[in-house]
Amino acid sequence: MRHAPCAVIYAGKMPYAEAWALQRRLAAARAADRVPDSLLFLEHPPTYTLGSAGKLEHLLLTPEQLAERGIAFYRVDRGGDITYHGDGQLVGYPILRLPSGADGLHADVIAYVRALEQVIIDFLAIYGVVGERISGLSGVWVQKDGAPHKIAALGVRVTTKRVTVHGFALNISTDLRYFEGIVPCGIADKGVTRLADLIPQPPDLPTAAGQLAALFAAHFKRESYPEPLDSLLASLGEPA
Repeated sequence: MRHAPCAVIYAGKMPYAEAWALQRRLAAARAADRVPDSLLFLEHPPTYTLGSAGKLEHLLLTPEQLAERGIAFYRVDRGGDITYHGDGQLVGYPILRLPSGADGLHADVIAYVRALEQVIIDFLAIYGVVGERISGLSGVWVQKDGAPHKIAALGVRVTTKRVTVHGFALNISTDLRYFEGIVPCGIADKGVTRLADLIPQPPDLPTAAGQLAALFAAHFKRESYPEPLDSLLASLGEPA
């Protein structure tokens, strides 16, 4: 049986506001069945985002300090608290139409988040790194120096049409000093790490994106194929 198609787009570095607007465009098109499911990979310049349930006090820098350090800040409509995006971090935004859950109407958002976590856990296993979950907390964690450290943050939103937006941020070679400007994910007693601190030679972002795309397609039972961003947008009759 053939699986549903899923376009995989590697868009390189993109400002957060531009990527957020792009997600909304793609989600609206997916809800109208104008495009297939898609998985958007990219990298952001330094940015802090605060989720809908986040607390502003978890941002530890003033507006003046943000401007001085060249860090953007956005309140966004995903779940979760505050996190950082920046160079060396691979961000994945799945735009999927989820099936209805047990009630026959709404999507099972918790199952979706757990599935995304599993994709990242399977990716880490390629490099001999053991990823794990912590009960009551989203994201993927690894043991470092005898304590759990978050290596991937997750924050999602599912529209009324059961289409997903936002996604995950995986630290490959991220400059972790930027996390000192926030209380990451609102969790003060646990650290943050990156793949570069766990293995001698981490993959570059395009390589990691390809590996994650294959795992994502297998887990979500999709037939993935590469799609240039401008080609996808052209299919909508929209400029890139």
